[in-house]
Amino acid sequence: MPPGQLERAWEVLHVLKGLQIERTGDPLCLRVRYSVLDYSLEALEDALRDAGCALDNALYTKLVRALIYFCEETQRHNLDSPERLIKQSQEVYIQAWDQHPHGDRDDTPVELREYK
Repeated sequence: MPPGQLERAWEVLHVLKGLQIERTGDPLCLRVRYSVLDYSLEALEDALRDAGCALDNALYTKLVRALIYFCEETQRHNLDSPERLIKQSQEVYIQAWDQHPHGDRDDTPVELREYK
C-alpha cells in the first residue's frame, strides 16, 4: 500500500457533502455512510482510484463489490419509481380481465343451451 493512503482517502471523501466518514481501529480502513440517492460505492471507489488510492482487488472483494453495485442500483431504481397504489392497480387488472375473452363465456344462444 502506498504510504499516506488513508489520509489521502480521508481528504478526497471529506470534501463530498452528505458523506459521514469515521476512522476505525484498522489503520487501513475508513467507515463511510451515504445515501444511495446521492452516491454509489462504484462512484466513490472511482474517485479514490483517481486520487491514487489502491483498493483491495481480491476475488472475494470483487464479488462483494459486484453484489453491492447491483443492490445499490436496484435501491435507486425502486426509490425513483412512483409508488404503486395497490387497489387501483388491481381494478385495472380486473377491468382488463373482463374485456379479455378467456373461455368462461358461452356465445351459444340461450334457446340452444337449454335442453327441452
